Amino acid sequence: MESPTQQLIEKTSNLLDRLEGLLVPQAPIPDWEHSIAFRWRRIHLQNSGYLEAVSYIHNIQLSDLRGIEFQKQQLVQNTRQFLSGLPANNALLWGTRGTGKSSLIKALLNAFAKQGLRLIEVNRHELVNLPDIITPLTQRPERFILFCDDLSFEADDPSYKALKVVLDGSVSATPENILVYATSNRRHLLPEYMEENQRSRLEKGEIHHAEAIEEKVALSDRFGLWLSFYPFDQQHYIEIVNAWLQHYGITAELRNQATEAALQWALLRGSRSGRTAWQFARDFSGRYKLNNTL
Repeated sequence: MESPTQQLIEKTSNLLDRLEGLLVPQAPIPDWEHSIAFRWRRIHLQNSGYLEAVSYIHNIQLSDLRGIEFQKQQLVQNTRQFLSGLPANNALLWGTRGTGKSSLIKALLNAFAKQGLRLIEVNRHELVNLPDIITPLTQRPERFILFCDDLSFEADDPSYKALKVVLDGSVSATPENILVYATSNRRHLLPEYMEENQRSRLEKGEIHHAEAIEEKVALSDRFGLWLSFYPFDQQHYIEIVNAWLQHYGITAELRNQATEAALQWALLRGSRSGRTAWQFARDFSGRYKLNNTL
């Protein structure tokens, strides 16, 4: 038998729970005039959210990115078409980690923000909110890239179906001022298993994939532009290291001396990528400047 005090506490707690559900916080209005990048933020305990302005934007420039000239040219061209109101494609940037996929998209924002380009970062688990994200964008004069970084899905993940709708449209077409640029380490965004390939069959010399494989390939196919990123060879890696060392004010003589150290750094990391080169350049320049100012 509960005491009167315990009963009162329980009733008060139930009342507060009910009131919390009724008190809907007012979502802030995006600062369209002073911000060029936004991210989707969910409202606690609700299946809704709002666009939050990003205060500190990565200042990387297109000229900082080396070793991916073809990919850069293709995505810049596609983005210029988009900004000009011409037909343009959603883009999937896939391949080896640290090769500049995400950096390229961030650099595009810095290059074309004055022409009306805006970036909205959407995490994978927030893709189910894409209809709510897109709604306030449709009447805006700016051109929006929905940026999905490091994108991949599990087999039973419902988020990819929301993305498919945006890529292909449903009964209502996707607004013409919105594109999706996604990065992934996979060309096919859902996992593939050997047993699924074993269900494929051969008919009159033609391969007929199993339905599970068709479903997984279909999502990637909805991106009209595929850009592949591969590991850098040693020469390209050293060129990127030198470019970043120059960026940090290291003289040509010291840059030449740093080559062996840069190769050892890559060997320890098990990767000759643009990210590895950038990380080495930061470490080398920081150590050198600290030792020469003390």
